[in-house]
Amino acid sequence: MEEAKLSQSLNPPSSPTFVDFNFESPRISSHRFHSRRRRLVIAIGSTLSVFSLLVLAYLSFSPSFTRPPPVLVSEEDLVSPSSNSSANSSLVSSTPVSSPQASPVNIPSVSITPSRDRKAALLGPPTDRFRDNLRNDTRYITSWISAGWTNDVMTYGNLVYLALLTERVPIIGPFTPSHIGGDAGSILFSEVFDIDYLSRSIGIPVLQWNEVKNPSSEEIEDIGCWSVWQAVQVHETEPRYTNALPLEGLDISFTEGPGWLHKFPGNPHDPHAHFWGIASLLYSPERENNLKEPQPSKVHGAILPPDEHLACFDYLYYVCAHTSFEFEYDISPAWRFVVKHFRWTNRLQTIADGYLRRIFDVPDDGPIPPYIAIHFRSGDFIVYCGDTPKEECFPSIATYQRRIAEIQEETRERLGVVPQHVIMLSDESDPAWWDSIRMAGWYTVDHAAEDTVNKYGRWYPVLIDAVIQSSGIGLIGMHSSTMSLLAGRRVQDWHNGVYKDVRWGTANADDH
Repeated sequence: MEEAKLSQSLNPPSSPTFVDFNFESPRISSHRFHSRRRRLVIAIGSTLSVFSLLVLAYLSFSPSFTRPPPVLVSEEDLVSPSSNSSANSSLVSSTPVSSPQASPVNIPSVSITPSRDRKAALLGPPTDRFRDNLRNDTRYITSWISAGWTNDVMTYGNLVYLALLTERVPIIGPFTPSHIGGDAGSILFSEVFDIDYLSRSIGIPVLQWNEVKNPSSEEIEDIGCWSVWQAVQVHETEPRYTNALPLEGLDISFTEGPGWLHKFPGNPHDPHAHFWGIASLLYSPERENNLKEPQPSKVHGAILPPDEHLACFDYLYYVCAHTSFEFEYDISPAWRFVVKHFRWTNRLQTIADGYLRRIFDVPDDGPIPPYIAIHFRSGDFIVYCGDTPKEECFPSIATYQRRIAEIQEETRERLGVVPQHVIMLSDESDPAWWDSIRMAGWYTVDHAAEDTVNKYGRWYPVLIDAVIQSSGIGLIGMHSSTMSLLAGRRVQDWHNGVYKDVRWGTANADDH
C-alpha cells in the first residue's frame, strides 16, 4: 500500500478539469470558430477590457476608495486577540472555541495599537469563575509547578514555549515556596520577572492566574486536564498533584496521556517527553485517538475529558525538544525563545544593585564595577558526597582561584576587561568557611546585616542572590545546580559574559 501511495504522489491522476489545448483534438472539434464569429468575439472582448480599465482607474484615484497606508507594528508590540482584524495574532481563532463547559459570551473589539495591553486577551478584570473571563475567540494553556524555585522557572518556561508552539495564551501561576520553607507563602511571577517585557519580547500575551480569576473567590471549578506525569512514569501511577493546584480553586479530572509520550518508554530514570508529542494532543486526530476514561476529580468526583478552550497539563518540567535536560545545552529552545526573556523586574534589579554598591563601597549613583560571582551550593548537595569528606567533595579555594583566572583571561582577550571584584554567594552555614572566603579577598552578601527578610520578605535572600549571580561579567557555578545553570545563561546572553561550571564530588574533580 505504501508503494501505491508513493506511486500516486509521483504520478498524480489527471484532473477532471484538465483541458486539452490541441485544437485537432476531438474533444473540442465541434467548437471551432468560423473567422467571422472569431472577429466579433475579439471586438466585444476588447471593448469590455477598455471599459474595465477606465472604471478601475476612476476608483483608484477616487478619495473614497483610496486605501489607507498599512499599519506597521514593531516586534516590541504585543499581539492581542481581536475577532475582527486582519492583523490578529494566530493565537486568535477565526471561529469561536467549542467548549461544552463554556457559555457563549460577547467578544469586545480589541484595537490593534502599539500601546495595547496583554490583558486584552481577557474579557476584563478577574472574575470569581475563570471561565467568565476567557474570550471565546482565544485558546489558552496552563500547567503547574512542583519543585524548587529554579526548576519551577524552567517549568513555566516550558509552558510558555508550548504555548508558542500551539498558538495559545499561557496562564502562569505564582511561585510556591520549597527551599525557603513551606510557610513563606507564594509570590507572583510578575513580582520577580517583568511580564510585560516578556510578552513584548516573545510576541504573545502572557497572563497570570490572579488576573484571570479573583484570588479571593471561593468557587471550586471543575476542569479536565491531561496527565503527562502518568504517561512518563514507571513506578508512580497518580497524576502530579502539587501544592500549587489549590491556589486557583480548580478541581481537576485528569486523563492519562498516551505511553508514547515517554521519550524512553519503560526507562524509570528519565521521565522526559517531547514538546511536539504533548502539543499533538491538542489537535486532531491525536486528541481523539488518545482519549481514555478520565479519572474522577478529588473534590466533586467530576469526570471530564481534557478541556479544549483552556488546555492544561499536570507537570511540564521534564519536557524537551531533542535532548533530556535540554537547558544544559545551547540548543535549548525553551531558553532561547522564552526564558532568556524572563528579565528581572526593575524593582528587584534596583534592590540587588543597591546591595552591590554597598558591598563594593560604591556611591549610590556610581557605576557598579565588573565582577565575577561564585555560586557554591552545599546545603542539600552534601547528601551526594556519600562517604567522601566534605573538604574533598566540594571545590577548594584553589579550584575557584584557577577558574577566576580563566575568566579574567577570557574577558581580557574578548572584552578588554579584567574583573577584580569577586563575590561569593552560598547557602553554606559554617562560619569558618566564610572566614576563609573573606581571607581570600572575596566579597560576601550579609542578609542578616541588611535585614533582608524583614524589609522585603522570606523570598528575597534567594531572589537577590539570583540577581547578583546573573548581573556580573563572569560566573562560576556548581555542576548539576540548575540555579547555577540559569544564572550562567543569563551572564552569557544578557552581558556577553563568561560562565564556568565547577565539577565536584571527589578530590580534584575539577582538574583539567
